[in-house]
Amino acid sequence: MMWPRNITQDQTRAIRLLGIPFVYALLLLAVPLGAILLFSFWTQDFMTVDTTFTLDNYREIADSPIYAMLLQRSLMVSGIVTAVTVILAYPVAYFVSFHVAPSKKSLWLFLITIPFWTSYLIRVFLWKVILGYNGVINSALLQVGIIDAPLTFILYNVNAVIITLAHAFAPFAILPIFVVLEKIDRSLLEASQDLGESRFSTFFRVTLPLSMPGVVGAVLIVFIPTIGDYVTPELMGGAGGKLIANMIQTQFLQLNNAPLGAALAIVAMVCVTAVALAFVFLNRRWLRARR
Repeated sequence: MMWPRNITQDQTRAIRLLGIPFVYALLLLAVPLGAILLFSFWTQDFMTVDTTFTLDNYREIADSPIYAMLLQRSLMVSGIVTAVTVILAYPVAYFVSFHVAPSKKSLWLFLITIPFWTSYLIRVFLWKVILGYNGVINSALLQVGIIDAPLTFILYNVNAVIITLAHAFAPFAILPIFVVLEKIDRSLLEASQDLGESRFSTFFRVTLPLSMPGVVGAVLIVFIPTIGDYVTPELMGGAGGKLIANMIQTQFLQLNNAPLGAALAIVAMVCVTAVALAFVFLNRRWLRARR
């Protein structure tokens, strides 16, 4: 009779331990998401909200080409930022993991996280100083004589948004890749070279496949939040660099049309989820094909 009682006590203890975090996550994640989903099926006329169920917001999104254009641009910018960030982050993570002495790795990680010491908004303004018409880059190129007039394509457009976001999310890509690289058994690499493989082929046949969980994590960590960033496009993008998040912010705070903003947010979340799941599925197929 004691054994079932012990099981019951363990289950009760587990429920108590998991209950509070579950309720906490439910209140912070599920309830706001449910509220946004519910709001997307309502309509609003200035300050009056009509709670009648309707699909008018989604019909307007489907019929207005500007929303599709902004969503397409947002996915493109997020994809480019993710690709640039992960491609540049992988060599850094590889160098720290394989070529830095163990006693100095913590110092390198400390240096990588230094950008987090300052406000994200301050970092965006610093990039405006760097990329500006009379900024650091243009002034240096003019003094060297490489250009005759300041470059205008590096600020207040999509290029400036991509550069700023890639710098801001670089640590988020480096750290997960580094963690996975640290877990790779070095004896596997030695065995590969003992069997006649070169360092180049060992990297592509052993190191890269084993590090793919970190790469996938880095891709998702960078791709998902960048598509929802509206501060960087607002300050760096100019008229031609606005993204879907800027339109959502405009609907909520300037046009007093929260239901349409909520519908745009739901559509953006569905698109991001579909792209993320497709990437994970293709990555699994690629790993299975290499086995």
